[in-house]
Amino acid sequence: MTNFNELLAEQMKDPAFKAEWDALDPEFSVIEAMLKARKESGLTQKQLSERTGIAQTDISKLERGNGNPSLRTLQRLAAGMGMKVKIEFVPVTAK
Repeated sequence: MTNFNELLAEQMKDPAFKAEWDALDPEFSVIEAMLKARKESGLTQKQLSERTGIAQTDISKLERGNGNPSLRTLQRLAAGMGMKVKIEFVPVTAK
């Protein structure tokens, strides 16, 4: 049985797959940052919901990648965790 990383490495050899994967990188980065921040804050989704007024079900959807949060929503979530949002533009690196 192959593991996920081996399967992904094989799929990344396909230029069409790699292009789609790379296109989703910003979304994955936002989801990863949200999850990390909430866990570092020691909050459950329910607690974050109570602090922000954002429904727990909506927080769950965002963390699963089933939503496209506005900057305003990200700011509300960050404030609920005692944090702020930071957005960066970085140079594209050749691979």
